[in-house]
Amino acid sequence: MSLVDIDTLVGGIADGTRLAIAKEDMGAAIRATLALIRRGVRDLHLVCVPTSGLQADLLIGAGCVATIETAGVSLGEFGGAPRFAAAVRRGALRIVDGTCPAIYAGMQAGQKGTPFMPLRGIIGSDLLEHRDDWKVIDNPFAAGDRLVAIRAIVPDVALFHARAADREGNVFLGRDRDGLLLAQASRRALVTVESVVEGNLLEDEARAGAVLPAHYVSGIAHAPGGTWPVKFGDDEPVDAQWMTRYADLARTEAGFAQVLDELMTRAEPRVAAVV
Repeated sequence: MSLVDIDTLVGGIADGTRLAIAKEDMGAAIRATLALIRRGVRDLHLVCVPTSGLQADLLIGAGCVATIETAGVSLGEFGGAPRFAAAVRRGALRIVDGTCPAIYAGMQAGQKGTPFMPLRGIIGSDLLEHRDDWKVIDNPFAAGDRLVAIRAIVPDVALFHARAADREGNVFLGRDRDGLLLAQASRRALVTVESVVEGNLLEDEARAGAVLPAHYVSGIAHAPGGTWPVKFGDDEPVDAQWMTRYADLARTEAGFAQVLDELMTRAEPRVAAVV
């Protein structure tokens, strides 16, 4: 598989795409997100697996998102997600509310090619009043046992960041397996990576068990520091100073525009060319 630059990687994400993104400590592809914003993509149906923070807030603030399917959007220790909150207040965003287990269940159904995945723990909550795509069913093996059938989630594209890839298109995920779920449940998977390694990762006995095979990968871009300013593993801590400033400035549209422009400018030299 040929490596591409980030703009080429995300070039096929069209308006209206159902786009799945990873939780931030797994690998939020911030560099690729900025490329989408530069392109002016619109009307995304954003699927957060199962939550998001800065990545979703940037896309919402830039006017890229029409619908968000999530268990929550927050900047964590830095407070609420200001552009998400503003969009909700003015009714500019359709929210498909879920829970972490329900979103994982829907993705697992998509991964397995089944129409739904049964789940406990939602019966009795008001979520069922707002989700006509979730159905209460009887357990066929136990009379009187009620379950919720969570409809399969099959995103058009999954977008996430990972540790490494080889030139065959295999991607090393490490101990977090969400990348495997994202890629296998989605029609296409686009991945940015910290490094490109020689040889075939699937032939490396020590790492093969944590490798996403190239069969599930549609495109790879080399993007060192591709999650900055959010955390990525133990080697890439969150930039707390930048996040604090963002949480403050992004409360207004003018402040968000300022900080987004700064982020775009800073990100440009960090985006690696084709290797």
